[in-house]
Amino acid sequence: MKGRWFIVHYRPNGLDSARLGVVVAKKLARRASLRNLLKRIVRENFRKMRAGLPACDLIVRLHAKADDATRAMLNEDVSRLLARLPRATQQPESGG
Repeated sequence: MKGRWFIVHYRPNGLDSARLGVVVAKKLARRASLRNLLKRIVRENFRKMRAGLPACDLIVRLHAKADDATRAMLNEDVSRLLARLPRATQQPESGG
């Protein structure tokens, strides 16, 4: 799923809760302080919404330069993406 600044890749994990990975490329956020801020924003939104998320592995990746974005705009983008995750992700069937 694609937002204004972030992309979310997800896959069911067969566990009890969701897990998160965050990727912020140096190519899109040159300063380390900006990369760290973006990762903190994603992690905080994930922490707040984790109980309501489906049991899946998430990779949140920056896909556009966020130099002109405010914190509120970034928070809104991440929270919208996490809210769009399908609530009933299908568990892979085990053939047996």
